This record gives sequence, C-alpha cells and structure tokens, in this order.
Amino acid sequence: MIQDRTSELAELRTRVDKMAEYLHIEAKRAEIAELEERSAEPGFWDDQSSAQRIMARASELREEVSSYEGILAALEDAEVGNELAFAEEDEELATELAATLKDLSKRIGSLELSSWFTGEFDAGDAIVTITPGQGGLEAQDWAEMLLRMMTKYAERRRWKIDLHDAPQGVELGIDRAVFTVHGRNAFGVLQSEVGVHRLVRISPTDEKKRRQTTFARIEVLPVLPDEIVVEIRDEDLRIDVFRSSGPGGQSVNTTDSAVRITHLPTGLVVTCQNEKSQLKNRGSAMQILRARLYELEKAKRDAELEELRGERQDITFGSQIRSYVLYPYQMVKDHRTGTESGNVDAVLDGDIEDFVVGYHRWRVAREQGQAVGVES
Repeated sequence: MIQDRTSELAELRTRVDKMAEYLHIEAKRAEIAELEERSAEPGFWDDQSSAQRIMARASELREEVSSYEGILAALEDAEVGNELAFAEEDEELATELAATLKDLSKRIGSLELSSWFTGEFDAGDAIVTITPGQGGLEAQDWAEMLLRMMTKYAERRRWKIDLHDAPQGVELGIDRAVFTVHGRNAFGVLQSEVGVHRLVRISPTDEKKRRQTTFARIEVLPVLPDEIVVEIRDEDLRIDVFRSSGPGGQSVNTTDSAVRITHLPTGLVVTCQNEKSQLKNRGSAMQILRARLYELEKAKRDAELEELRGERQDITFGSQIRSYVLYPYQMVKDHRTGTESGNVDAVLDGDIEDFVVGYHRWRVAREQGQAVGVES
C-alpha cells in the first residue's frame, strides 16, 4: 500500500513559506540587484577592501537565496511525485519520495539556522580548540577523531579550515588541535559543539580488550573583526621560533617556521606550526591570541565566561554534552537536546547536522521561553 505523504508535504510547505518571510528572501533579492549595480560602476575596484566586502556580501546573499530556491523547487517536485506515486501505486517512486522528504527536512532545518544567529560574532569565522581530557593516551586518539569529524563537517558545509597546531601524541592521536574555520555563520553554528565529548569503546591499545571511556573538550572562539580593539603591547610578548613537529610533512619541518607566543601578563600561550612561513604562523598566532585576550577581558567585565565559549567544565565524567558509544551498542546521544543517532560511523565522518540543528532549536526555544518568563 502506497503511503500518501500529503500531510508531511503540507508541513514542509508551511515551514518553507515561513522561512521565506523570516529570511526576508525578497529583500535579499533586491539587495543582490543593488550590489550588482554597484559592482558595475566605474571605479568600483579602486577601493579594493570595500569592493571585496561588497562582493563577499553579494556572494553570501546569492548562496542563501539559491539554497531557498533549491528547496522550493525540490518541494514542488516532491508534491508532484506524491500525486503520481499515490495515483499510480508506484512503489519505486514512493520509496524515492520518502528519501527526498527526509533530505528536504534536513535542508530546511539547515537553512532555518540562518535566522537564529543574531549574536555579535555569529556570522563570522571561528577558532576551534580540541583538548584531550581524562583517558590518557586514548584521549589523544579521541581528540584526533574529533578533529577529523569537525574537518569533515566543515567540508560538508563547504567551509575552509586552516589548521594551525596539531602536534602528534606520544604514541597515538594528537596532543591538541587549534584551527580556524572560515565560513558563513561558522562561529554561530559551531556553538553546538562547545563542551566535553565522551567516547565509549573497546580500547584499541588494551590487550585484554576492555571497555574504555575517554573525553575531549571542544572550545570555540570568534575571529575578531579588525575594528575590535585588543591592546597587546610588544613588551608583554615572548616570541619563540622553532622547527615544526606537527604532521605538516617534510617541507614544513626543514626550517624554523613554527611560532610560539607567550603573553606574559596572563600566561596565555599560542602555538602555530602548520604553515611553511614563519610570518603566516606568527599572524595566525596573534589572531588567536587576540581572540583569547578578548574573551578574558569580556569575562572579567561580564563575569560570564559562557558568553563566548560556553560553561567550562572538567574534561571528565559527568561533564559531557554528548556521548559516542561504540560498545556494547552503537549510539550517539546529545545530553542537552536528546538528539540521537545509531549510525556512529556517519557521525564520526562529519554527519552531525542533526545534532547542530537540534542544539540550536533547543537553544532558541530556551531563550524564547526565558524571555517570555521575564516579560510575564
């Protein structure tokens, strides 16, 4: 018996119609036209910096409008497909339609995220740090697995990653990872990953094949716009250069290109070693240091470290935001939202969109609920 998907399609249609309103699709089409006119004016490229900002803005708008139009076209095709499948009792078409609806719901959810990022830095790039926690050498292996998961997720979103520091662990994994994610809404989106991640599996290093629980923490900071002023005095810095020891390849390791910057007043240390150029590593390290000093200063002013990096907890039992269980069963569960997946391999391969969307839907609902509570 072919299932009639009319009600599901109607629900998706409602979401798409609402999305067009709160994403201001028509206004964005008008803005694209205006920016295209400006880019065609004589002398547009005389001011390179201004021109690049305008072109970047136009590209962002086109991508968002194109995503919406692609969803709308796919929904219309699905509505026609549902009528044909039901009328002709076409099981193959019905199976294809079910997969299409699942994909459509995910695409709509991803685009809905765009309207949820209203924070000062949400739309910009992000600096991500992964730190092994309790679990010894296996925690370093877990940190490397999380680095791969985050990298694969960025690839799915067509974001660019600059890996600054990922020194290899003593026997396996990595000692830490620091990287910048360049992409639209990167900082806002990746707030879903801030916190302690817990892995349960059979230890690959234990001869007795006992179950092992390991932890790693993910922290996310914004890449600060140039107009944000963070005072860093030269006399407060100690800058050391050394030969790279990271997994950057032989060409990276032949010169003293790695840079370690210590901010003496705070004790903050930033290391970048994955570029061949000492100058590039120094620039990246200063960018990360600016973000971390800004975070500290804001925490002092507001007395709330959670504003930019979430609540910091020990990287151990009871502090996890999400658990990845490989044994004795297969399950990934987010303890904040209840979102689950039985396909652990896919999640570890970067398929975390359901967890990202689930977190932000939960976050927005909480914020709206708190706002209503305050008003009442």
